[in-house]
Amino acid sequence: MPISQALLPEFDHEMASTRKTLERVPDDKFGWKPHEKSMPMGNLAVHLATLPGWTVTTLTQDSLDLAPEGGEPFKLPEAKTTEEVLGIFDTQVAAARAAVAEATDEQLMKPWSLLMTGKTIFTLPRAAVLRSFVMSHSIHHRAQLGVYLRLNDIAVPSIYGPSADEGGF
Repeated sequence: MPISQALLPEFDHEMASTRKTLERVPDDKFGWKPHEKSMPMGNLAVHLATLPGWTVTTLTQDSLDLAPEGGEPFKLPEAKTTEEVLGIFDTQVAAARAAVAEATDEQLMKPWSLLMTGKTIFTLPRAAVLRSFVMSHSIHHRAQLGVYLRLNDIAVPSIYGPSADEGGF
């Protein structure tokens, strides 16, 4: 079985669960944050919505510098409503899924690097980047967003099992 075909079911499952969580973010809570050091809920939702798009970057470039010397640093797109966030997410997921489906084993095993001002943060095979930097990173922020929802008395969706708000799948 090609690596891409092994990645796609996991990708589809995680992205469906992520969308379910993003759908819960209320427009009037975009500026809410649990602590002064925390990211506002809207920014967190946008970050989560854009993470699948890193798949295309991972598969089409050898590296990504988040703050290239003399260049523009990475910046999240702006969204002011949940509908806009879901539009970003759906577009990113569709492009990412297509890129993974077309990826060859050779392409997925090539190294990819994340950089910050020219310094390497990590280098991993592209398949490992998709699992860690895209999917696990999404899972991490989805859980963070779940805490934000809970602290605002917004029902947290069931993901891997029942939540306190939903008894099942």
